[in-house]
Amino acid sequence: MIYICVPTHNDAKTVGLLLWKVRQVLAEFPREYQLLVVNDGSDDATGELLESYAKVLPMSVTTFRTPRGYAAAVEELLRQALRNSDHPKRDCAIVLNADFSVSPRVLPDLIKGVESGADVVVGEATRRHQAFGQRLVQRMSTWLLKPGLQLPGVRDLLSGVCAMRLVTLKRCFRDGEGRLLQTDGVCARAELAARVSAHARQITVVSFAPADLRHGSTANRPVTQAMQLFRAGRTLHVARPEASVRRVS
Repeated sequence: MIYICVPTHNDAKTVGLLLWKVRQVLAEFPREYQLLVVNDGSDDATGELLESYAKVLPMSVTTFRTPRGYAAAVEELLRQALRNSDHPKRDCAIVLNADFSVSPRVLPDLIKGVESGADVVVGEATRRHQAFGQRLVQRMSTWLLKPGLQLPGVRDLLSGVCAMRLVTLKRCFRDGEGRLLQTDGVCARAELAARVSAHARQITVVSFAPADLRHGSTANRPVTQAMQLFRAGRTLHVARPEASVRRVS
């Protein structure tokens, strides 16, 4: 089973398109899957949209009455996947962004990576349509996150796209007490990939061209985002993975 995890907050303009595209992609690349969605206290039409899509897709929706943040939503989704799975060595969870900044067209490559033996598959954008400031933050992110978070061989830690074998994810939850993710927002994207990779025997990176970001939500200002990454790099203590990274062109 493939659990596709979608955290969403006020994404009414994009989440319906994302869910329908997932259905199309997995009709062409058939695999058994379930959509897991957390509505993180949205106050737009996101809730109504999710209700309508849940009637026609293999999908479950959890609603937080008040926003708890990206990290809390992702952690809830991953815990759901672990609870639902009967075969954690075979099953995997894939995190996708609800803002359609990444097209579900990346799903087959992520799934093939897991099926080929990887415990973690990180999605890495090949190009970006962002303004110069955002591109600069992206290029500097691996440096900003040092020394507390290092994932050698991965150039894009901020895409938010990651597939992980559930048995590997389970080891992460056994490791810590309380919350799995100590940061939030874009920092939590990098932290999740690093924490799961620390337990991986094989890590694969797949490249993708990002979707048109005009559909996506507005990111934090570059200076604010850079400062968040810098602070995360000095407060986190994530073990560096022993496995080497295999890149798929």
